[in-house]
Amino acid sequence: MEFWFIFLTLCICFVLKLFLNLILDKKYNKREHKLKLPLPPGPFTFPIIGNFFWLRKSFLDLEPILRELHAKYGPVVSLHIGSQRAIFIKTHALAHQALIKNGAIFASRPPLLLIHRFDINSMGFGPVWRLLRRNLTTEMLHPSRLKSYAHARKWVLQVLINKLKVESQSGNAVLVTNHIRYANFSLLVFMCFGKKLDEKEVREIEAIQTTILRNTSRFNVLVFLPWLGRIFFRKLWNELLEILRKQENLLIPLIKARNSKLEEDFADSYVDTLLDLKLPDDGRKLSEAELVSLCSEFLIAGTDSTSTALQWILANLVKHQHIQSKLATEIDGVVGPGEEINEEDLQKMPYLKAVVLEGLRRHPPMHFLLPHAVTEDTTLNGYLIPKNSTTVNVTVAEISRDPHTWEDPMEFRPERFLSSIVEGEEVIDITGKKEIKMMPFGAGRRICPALGLALLHMEYFLANLVRDFEWKARDGDDIDLSEKIHLSVVMKNPLHALIYSRRR
Repeated sequence: MEFWFIFLTLCICFVLKLFLNLILDKKYNKREHKLKLPLPPGPFTFPIIGNFFWLRKSFLDLEPILRELHAKYGPVVSLHIGSQRAIFIKTHALAHQALIKNGAIFASRPPLLLIHRFDINSMGFGPVWRLLRRNLTTEMLHPSRLKSYAHARKWVLQVLINKLKVESQSGNAVLVTNHIRYANFSLLVFMCFGKKLDEKEVREIEAIQTTILRNTSRFNVLVFLPWLGRIFFRKLWNELLEILRKQENLLIPLIKARNSKLEEDFADSYVDTLLDLKLPDDGRKLSEAELVSLCSEFLIAGTDSTSTALQWILANLVKHQHIQSKLATEIDGVVGPGEEINEEDLQKMPYLKAVVLEGLRRHPPMHFLLPHAVTEDTTLNGYLIPKNSTTVNVTVAEISRDPHTWEDPMEFRPERFLSSIVEGEEVIDITGKKEIKMMPFGAGRRICPALGLALLHMEYFLANLVRDFEWKARDGDDIDLSEKIHLSVVMKNPLHALIYSRRR
């Protein structure tokens, strides 16, 4: 009975989508005739089911499909995914034109996913977004504020080193992934709430955040016609509500503690900056649910991408021992035996920076930017980009591995960045202001505001991990550097099992 109920619901949704597509296509055709411009090309769209046959192999493994489409139709292609037309941009020149030259037009987002509710990444371009982003960049991510958290980075690093020491002394292979992610997450929890929580509390918050991240795609069905989803997918809807309830039960007490000034003896936190904000539309302060959503975004965005990138870099150091040896030599030349690596020391390590940049180029944590939306009808490469029911996506990995831009792009070669770092040449600008050659943090008005924080954490942890340990593969193991991308979940990394010994 339940099967037929779900089947009937899906049929209703498909029929409604058909009518929606017919209406939108008619509207788009009128615009095409008026502007004398076509929509971006793509495969034939079947009535009701859209581009289902193109996505039948694996909806999550979209990159091979896009390579075929770009080879056939050019650098801008479109697919019907759900009720929206998804436009994909492949080349760095068109990405620069859209995100930098026409940044204001391409600065918005598609309608919010239900699970995100209220956060900077998903919010449409407007005064509330500007207020929240400005607060984050000036109050939390300013260099002076980042410097004030040096003691917290030192504390978290020591926790990580101690855990690795204990496990490495057993002589067995160690699963490094969880330790790196926990250390990064602990640091972000401290920055968010201004308090050192014990491991049990951190693990509980980490578990619920991971659950939310990994189940986002499952809950997307509730975004399409939400009123139907709540009725016909009641079990899924209740599951979502239960997850959000658990999250609020964990985070709201920490927020209230800051609001009631019970934690005055601890560092300033992200929550402190949010509690003082007033929204521009009605002057009200943020609600508890909005505070929870913003804190959740801070923890997820600051943890997963940084941890994933760091693990890819370590995997490449294991694969390429000569690069690891060269990096260790540079570190030993800057910091003597037994000396602490200060953040000022990182500025004296150009090869360290080159290794981090090459890791971000070769293995960007996300292969697609979060979808953009245009604020008005516009054009790109001679095609109409309509305002409504259209998402604009940029293929980050394809751009950073373009053989026309990078020599031997699939090789892990940090030396390609050294001249720009040592000589101060603007060969590589990862913000993309002048030219986009790679964009692991995005570009334009929606560039990741925590770019500086992410680079600092990667350089700081990597320098200490390479100085204190020699990273090797377990006997008989080969490091798998192949990648499987998931659109809604941060890419899994290849750093499965390693052993390491104390570096002399």
